[in-house]
Amino acid sequence: MPLQESGEMYLEAILILTNKINEVRSLDVAEYRNYSKPSVSRAVKLLRDGGYITVDEGGFLHLTDVGREVAEKIYDRHRVLTQFLASLGVDEETASSDACRMEHVISDTTLEAIKAYLEK
Repeated sequence: MPLQESGEMYLEAILILTNKINEVRSLDVAEYRNYSKPSVSRAVKLLRDGGYITVDEGGFLHLTDVGREVAEKIYDRHRVLTQFLASLGVDEETASSDACRMEHVISDTTLEAIKAYLEK
């Protein structure tokens, strides 16, 4: 199943929450992203059916290897773009918000160029 931007955002949220609280449920994702419970439930089903996450008997969400790979890629893009925008003088909140939208459409080539620029 090819992922759309919303699927990537859910995976990124699960990764971030897993790193913070270890055991993540749908409710945690809903609260973190300020999404409705039905929206998260629908997304969880799609992500599970697509092989990106598993849900254990306790209702906890776990990234599969493929899901973790996608989530880490998106999260890395978010961090790099936030850092880049902040280096241009954009305030942290705006930089993070803008990076959240940009991370889904930027090419790998452009992202690598930004990384190289930031390393200088």
